[in-house]
Amino acid sequence: MYEVFYRSLFRIRRVEEEVAKIYPSDKIKSPVHLSIGQEAVAVGACEALRPTDVVFGTYRGHALYLAKHGNLKKMIAELYGKVTGCAKGKGGSMHLVDAAAGFMGTSAVVGTTIPHAVGYAYAMRLQRRETVVASFFGDGAVDEGIFSESLNFAALKRLPLIFICENNFYSIHSHQLARQPASNIVERARAYAIPADRIEDNDVLRIYDVVKRAAEAIRAGTSGPRFLECMTYRWKEHVGPNDDFDKGYRSITEAEPWFAKDQVKRIRDLLVREIQERIEAEVEAEIREAFEFAERSPFPPDEELYTDVFAEATQWSAS
Repeated sequence: MYEVFYRSLFRIRRVEEEVAKIYPSDKIKSPVHLSIGQEAVAVGACEALRPTDVVFGTYRGHALYLAKHGNLKKMIAELYGKVTGCAKGKGGSMHLVDAAAGFMGTSAVVGTTIPHAVGYAYAMRLQRRETVVASFFGDGAVDEGIFSESLNFAALKRLPLIFICENNFYSIHSHQLARQPASNIVERARAYAIPADRIEDNDVLRIYDVVKRAAEAIRAGTSGPRFLECMTYRWKEHVGPNDDFDKGYRSITEAEPWFAKDQVKRIRDLLVREIQERIEAEVEAEIREAFEFAERSPFPPDEELYTDVFAEATQWSAS
């Protein structure tokens, strides 16, 4: 299991480090919101889910896309704005999607994928499927009205849904306590009679354990929705590849304890050297191939401006 965790954690870290390196060249055609430092939330949760389960995420979605086994070549091509990208080059970094992998998409608008996840979970409940849905969002999203509405509806209908709040303390440059009177997001979920846990220290193994048990309870029919608040920390600036500890809204002193709790290093240290090196070599080769694929791929032709603009009407049936 440690090998699986390390491959996913290391893969995400190295992909984003390469994105950060290339970003100033302008080859990447959209803003990027890096997950460096936050990988453990996506990896712990997604490894606890089945391949047939689905997730909805935020514009800081590279880690979630990769943890859910989205296609890396298509992801990098999407960042490059190429037609071979997962959204044909039309979505960029903030609108990744890979429905075949159960990654149902991300959005640049805060909080908007929370009700999408609720709607999908409601459909799964009505169809009596075993699919579990996971909704990932940041601490800033809980300030949106749709957050409360979604929790209320999910609890009322006992939906097969796990709400996962990635609390990195900041909504762009505003600290949580500058926006909310108390650090009590997990308590908000409990107010809707939703069982809720808060996980400190970015602990990937603890996240895995809690999500695994939550998914099993939902599938067994003994539980409705669950809520998980994962305390984590982004290492890079809100948007872009740089450090921002000189901007005045946070300090390197605040970040240092999170650097020390790096889950990539933690899991790596649990493996023997030969396994570490094999995983790292395989991941590096995959990343090189993905970026070469993006470089070779063409930009969308002009006619792509007129495709995927609207859906053709279909006959709906309740049967």
